[in-house]
Amino acid sequence: MTSSMPSSQAGQGGSPGRPAVLVTRAIFPDVIERLSQYFDVDHNQSDEVLDAAALRARLAGKAGVLANAADRIDGTLVAGLPGLRAVCNMAVGYNNLDVPALTAAGIVATNTPDVLTETTADFGWALLMATARRVTESEHWLRAGHWQRWAYDMFLGVDVHGSTLGILGMGRIGQALARRAAGFGMTVLYHNRSQLPATTEQALGARYVSKAELLAQADHLVLVLPYSAESHHAIGAAELARMKPTATLVNLARGGVVDDAALAEALRARRIFAAGLDVFENEPDVHPALLEVPNVVLTPHIASASEKTRRAMANLAADNLIAALDAGPSAGHPPSVINPEVLPRRR
Repeated sequence: MTSSMPSSQAGQGGSPGRPAVLVTRAIFPDVIERLSQYFDVDHNQSDEVLDAAALRARLAGKAGVLANAADRIDGTLVAGLPGLRAVCNMAVGYNNLDVPALTAAGIVATNTPDVLTETTADFGWALLMATARRVTESEHWLRAGHWQRWAYDMFLGVDVHGSTLGILGMGRIGQALARRAAGFGMTVLYHNRSQLPATTEQALGARYVSKAELLAQADHLVLVLPYSAESHHAIGAAELARMKPTATLVNLARGGVVDDAALAEALRARRIFAAGLDVFENEPDVHPALLEVPNVVLTPHIASASEKTRRAMANLAADNLIAALDAGPSAGHPPSVINPEVLPRRR
């Protein structure tokens, strides 16, 4: 059972023989119960957003943490937490974690890959279709009471079928998008840090091109590359200027991959046709200029938000935390480790 103490106090030091862990945000109650079989759980079912100071305070005396992608866990934070042994992200991306600092401190870091691939690709396709066919723009217009009659040029969009899909970042999600493109008869171009094996390209019907060619040729450009210092503003004013004026841009990756201010200006000036964004530079804050242009579809970071997938992510994060703290049937062998070099040092 979880502690009956207030969530701000539960599990600070842990019961004798039972490590204490923190779950930083609200999560499915049955996942809390699973963790409680092994640990004293300091949960946050009231779903308060923990700033850096609050996070540090709540992590005092903890052996592990089930973190959210918005939780920044860096070297400064872990330096004051000598008992911390595992940081388990409930996300596939982990740019919120300072992995070198965690590794240097002997702390296992994990993420939740694979379980969200197909759901995220489904949503990416939905966002692409909504963007190309002006779904939300036309709905807002209809709800405002403007629809009085049919017109031949009302909300003309751009076709998806038979067009060219450009994918920037060809990992699991990018490949899932490429598979979906086959049903729409699309030409698929991609750019990645490294070219895929020829057999994989053939199976996907995808062709590797330079980033410059991708920008110039794509009718619909989808971003699914990881965020890093190198990919910060991978799409900025210069890149947007190289795209077709009839092109759409969809960002499923991370905020910061796109220069949101530059994108808002390109949309305002109609330098590209439209954009669909599920992630933002300073989320949950959205750049004000993006709220002022009609040719953008905005969603609140929900690409993986089916119940089945979010449960799978939560349970994988819990599996990682249990195993990383040497408990459960996979003790010592968390299923999705980001820094496996740490594991031998802990045995």
